[in-house]
Amino acid sequence: MNTLEIANLSKSFGGVRAVDAVTFAVRPGEFLALIGPNGAGKSTCFNMINGQLAPDSGSIRFADREIAGLPSRMIWQLGVGRTFQVAATFVSMTVVENVQLALLSHAGEIFRGWRPVARRHRERALELLGEVGMREAAERASRELAYGDIKRLEFAIALASAPKLLLMDEPTAGMAPRERTDLITLVKRLVVERGISVLFTEHSMDVVFAFADRIIVLARGKLIADGDAKAVRENALVQQVYFGTGKSFERKRELLP
Repeated sequence: MNTLEIANLSKSFGGVRAVDAVTFAVRPGEFLALIGPNGAGKSTCFNMINGQLAPDSGSIRFADREIAGLPSRMIWQLGVGRTFQVAATFVSMTVVENVQLALLSHAGEIFRGWRPVARRHRERALELLGEVGMREAAERASRELAYGDIKRLEFAIALASAPKLLLMDEPTAGMAPRERTDLITLVKRLVVERGISVLFTEHSMDVVFAFADRIIVLARGKLIADGDAKAVRENALVQQVYFGTGKSFERKRELLP
């Protein structure tokens, strides 16, 4: 059984068809890249999968359950985690407190204010920080962190909810080449160890082609390619509409399926 199955997913905004009958699946433990030029529909796909947007039509099945149109929090509780292109943490909290808060939320303990929480889940939070290389920064205020460390903290927060599927929107955005490689190597190692399926968007093609198990390509809301790195690199339509110019895309749009 696939972890995620998308079938004929569509979403329009006014007269713009942002996602147009897209169909694909994420296999158990797969590290799947979703790429495409700006405006391809990647973020809209993500936002429908995790409940921020309701699709106009189509199906989203997670762990063999229909989740299209469910609210984000319910989808998160079912086991779909997410990181964002612009990482955000609670800047008034320490690094370890950010992870503790995620663990408290996952355990349904956020609103139990009458119970002392300063020590709750602390050891587990420290373990997660150790796994992402942030144990020594546990007591620092998150506002003091460099951007690469904030990305690592965000990843620890995502792991705190024990997701079965992790949606990662531009996980290496804003990072230097060495930082990108280090982070994505860490991410792939930890998700493989846990058996987590990952669907990620990424503009850095060196990251995509080096680390993705499989790549799917969107252009103007349509899925135009699905395969391994070699197949996608050699796909003529991908070369024309993704690696070419905007004018090239306009000349070839009649080739889209």
